[in-house]
Amino acid sequence: MYEPIRTKSVHSMADTDFPHRTREEELDIQLAGHLAALLAATDDLGLDQAAELIARQVTRLRGAPPLRTTGATPGPPAAALHRRALDLAGRALVVAASRADTAAAILAAERMDAHTAALRTLEPDRSEPFATAHAS
Repeated sequence: MYEPIRTKSVHSMADTDFPHRTREEELDIQLAGHLAALLAATDDLGLDQAAELIARQVTRLRGAPPLRTTGATPGPPAAALHRRALDLAGRALVVAASRADTAAAILAAERMDAHTAALRTLEPDRSEPFATAHAS
């Protein structure tokens, strides 16, 4: 009445010689991705010194320098970029803490402080920039 299953189970296929990444490798990839996105926002804001520090961390994690945009292109207003950068720095901080990467965690925390201060200057009427960073 039923036809027998002719394909291998997904569970038995997992035991093959398939290359798997370690947790540390996955966290490295995730952290490099968050930092690369933070680098793009930092470049858009024109913060060259901070961008160089972030680029060094991305290079360390990926083993190659990150691709960067050249030339100014019109983008979102500065406050929106600072909120985005604050959010990205927070994500990078969580992953850096998870993988016990002190250098990346310190850099992410410093960037969070810098973007929070910038938001307080740009939007003095808003009481807490963290609330706006996650609401958008």
